[in-house]
Amino acid sequence: MSALTGLKMVIAKRVAVQSPAMHRRTKLCSKLDEQMELAKAQSEGRLYAPKKFKTVTDAASGERRSLETAKRIKQWWWNAGGKVNLSVRYGAKVIELAKGKNAIELASVADLLPTLTLIKQAVEAGELDTQIEAVSNKLRSGFGK
Repeated sequence: MSALTGLKMVIAKRVAVQSPAMHRRTKLCSKLDEQMELAKAQSEGRLYAPKKFKTVTDAASGERRSLETAKRIKQWWWNAGGKVNLSVRYGAKVIELAKGKNAIELASVADLLPTLTLIKQAVEAGELDTQIEAVSNKLRSGFGK
């Protein structure tokens, strides 16, 4: 016990965990950040490939090790007859932004970055919480089969 007497002991309380709505907002904001970086890279003519770590088990020795690989990011926008359409995804599902509308039409690729920034602000403000929750529930129901 004498080894512990030199340490400062305190009463500590763990910070409360985020609410599910806040967790979904944070998750979508991080994906929006990735899309914004991808749009910036494409406008500058460079490749955007963030890194991720993948754990691989060697079949012969059974040894596990981490490999650094490029993370694949699918862009959320596409060209549609001279215009650019942008959809917002939560996981594999597209969020319905307005009743019956699942994409935003932009005049050009130059409007992409300001639009993504505006969507991120709306997500942070909680304006899309009901849509995100609906898509999240739909995604979650697919795992319970």
